Amino acid sequence: MKKSNTVNGIITKISGGFYYAEAADTTYECKARGVFRKLGITPQVGDFVTLTVFEEGYCSVDSVKERKNSLVRPALANLDRLFIVSSVKEPDCNLYLIDKMTAAAFSKEIEPIIIFSKSDLADTSALVEIYRKVNIKAFDFSIKDMQGLDEIKALLKDKTSAFCGNSGVGKSTLLNALFPELCLETGEISDKLGRGRHTTRTVELFKKYGGYVADTPGFSTLDIERFELIRKDELKFAFPEFDPYFGKCRFNSCNHLCEKGCAVLQAVEEGIIPASRHQSYLKMYDEVKDIKEWQLKI
Repeated sequence: MKKSNTVNGIITKISGGFYYAEAADTTYECKARGVFRKLGITPQVGDFVTLTVFEEGYCSVDSVKERKNSLVRPALANLDRLFIVSSVKEPDCNLYLIDKMTAAAFSKEIEPIIIFSKSDLADTSALVEIYRKVNIKAFDFSIKDMQGLDEIKALLKDKTSAFCGNSGVGKSTLLNALFPELCLETGEISDKLGRGRHTTRTVELFKKYGGYVADTPGFSTLDIERFELIRKDELKFAFPEFDPYFGKCRFNSCNHLCEKGCAVLQAVEEGIIPASRHQSYLKMYDEVKDIKEWQLKI
């Protein structure tokens, strides 16, 4: 009888039909059990799994533990933190796109963190204040003096994190500053993805700062807009600053749009909730209010 050992691990890469899982500082090349296909289970990068390691060197993924969340594109599971990178200039900051990303993160129980890059080109204090006011961590970053880098590194500790941002916002520059040993690889992937549709979108986890950082090529608001739509009835829960006012509106059916006696609108008028956040909510609600249920199933 073949001798085997069962270990718990995390999938860090999927390539060519093989799953690469890390367990106890060892990376195993594995095949998934055939029963997964029958059960409709597709393991993803970030999945916590049980492996059987045989004495002959063969390894199999035997079970996938329950996920706390997952993204469609990039295909990534069990994410703790999403770093949303937005430049303050060149291109100008787009608060609506940031809010769309934070809402998508909150809807998946992922903590969003905002990084305003190129802070040497313009004052970021007002932008940072918008998000800190609603208890979302926000920082600025400048490659010229590495401002904000230590704070970002500290937030990576013991967490599984990913970085997203549209082309030109400085995501690659930030990643290269955080992980200089991965500079060439990250830069090349980002450059290529900016030029064509057919470049690889392989996701991979790297062990850094006691946690894992996902290399998610080309991860941008386009992915969120297409694959992570939020139902209109659930959208209000993706804006956690609304939470204290639930149940305090005049009408139980209040959608916090323009209704009389809305406690959320009152908080916006009083400056407790930033007006830009509520404006993003209105725009997102308008985009999804007529979407049918089948359109939300990718």
